[in-house]
Amino acid sequence: MLRPFSSLMMIPTLAMLLAGCPAKPATEEKTESGSVSMSEPPPPTVDGHSHPSEGPHHGDLIELGAEEYHAELVHTDKSVTIYILDGSAKTAVPIEAADVMINLVHDGKPEQFKLPAFPDESDPVGKSSRFQLDDADLAHDLDHGDANAKLNLMINGKAYRGDLKHDHDHDHDHGHAH
Repeated sequence: MLRPFSSLMMIPTLAMLLAGCPAKPATEEKTESGSVSMSEPPPPTVDGHSHPSEGPHHGDLIELGAEEYHAELVHTDKSVTIYILDGSAKTAVPIEAADVMINLVHDGKPEQFKLPAFPDESDPVGKSSRFQLDDADLAHDLDHGDANAKLNLMINGKAYRGDLKHDHDHDHDHGHAH
């Protein structure tokens, strides 16, 4: 009598083991020659949203807070622009700030740069999602060496600080030569 009961208990366990966890299937893609190739599924998202590798202006992303906001660093040889973005790093977030600050160390000396508000046309009056400074020295410092640069700003009365790290491995042009 014990034997049939044990066998019955094993059936659901065996079924669960054989079924395993559901996995995202690979997808078929047709190549230009018409042949079919299999591609891996996209990388998983974290907290329900994907993490882009660059901002909407093709700049480097800076995490602010626990991904409450992001900033995007875009610069040429002569100017530096910071865009304030939402937690998904896709949508502009106009803030009430006259400027944002970049602190860095150059030749062993601390330096501070104030980037004034430079509102986009779509920003409401009194707010800005873009901050810009024409300063070739700042652009050069961000591009070369270990400046240990930090972005400091206030959003809705809360202070945020983020590390500025310029990625030279991007496959796109920021408007400056390396």
